[in-house]
Amino acid sequence: MAIDDEVSSAAAGPTQEEVLTVGSLDVEGRLSGASNATLFCIASLGQAQVECVYKPVMGERPLWDFPDGTLGHREVAAYLLAREVAALADDDQTLIPLTVWREDGPYGPGSCQLWIEATDTSYVDVVPVDQALPGWLSVLTASDDWGNPLELVHRDDHRLRAMALIDIVSNNSDRKGGHILPTDSDEIYGVDHGLCFNVEDKLRTVLWGWAGSELHEQEKKLLSKLIERLQSGELRAALSHHLTQEEIDLTADRAWLLLTQGRFLEPTSRWPSIPWPAF
Repeated sequence: MAIDDEVSSAAAGPTQEEVLTVGSLDVEGRLSGASNATLFCIASLGQAQVECVYKPVMGERPLWDFPDGTLGHREVAAYLLAREVAALADDDQTLIPLTVWREDGPYGPGSCQLWIEATDTSYVDVVPVDQALPGWLSVLTASDDWGNPLELVHRDDHRLRAMALIDIVSNNSDRKGGHILPTDSDEIYGVDHGLCFNVEDKLRTVLWGWAGSELHEQEKKLLSKLIERLQSGELRAALSHHLTQEEIDLTADRAWLLLTQGRFLEPTSRWPSIPWPAF
């Protein structure tokens, strides 16, 4: 690196990843409604500050179907997977906010994720049957407390489609509508990935609008490359800090199955296909 580049880099200050990874964490408050301890923090490194969400392991509620103390690690693993998918797709945006692991948080080890300031724009909605606008896909129909027929729908958006693909590969068991955050800059992010990478099939999502649809050629090429990187190399090495070898192997297997079938998965009767509540 040239001296001028070094000076320029130093003047630019630390990156967001550096601030989240090694900066001090000051707890500003707790997010209400979360089932596990979810703390809003300010990460600081020198003059740089970043708003973030810190989820300490000690605040995780035990679950019958996930090993204790692993949800934060799964959050980081989901980000690493999404980052790899974005790189393979030559996409500027990773669909999961920057997420790192902290051993030295105020309440011990846990995940630390960049805070996303979301707008009220809806990408998943419930509407009266047959009243969905063009550009929306139907997921299911149901009735309200008065017997009125309703339809769960989501936008037909290429970023949601990529998110649905990531959810299948990561075996996301908790893709609620409220876990999809749009921003003022017209980006969307998925959050809350603690219930991913289970060794048993547990896909639960509101993004079933492409169920049974054929994969695009670029999606097939992406999956093929992703499988290779899940089997060996830097991605597998990075994931091994957060998942077991079996969990990584099964992630590669799910990607291979999706590629082999050539279609988006469809709901089955073996496991509830929609998270509850759906938002």
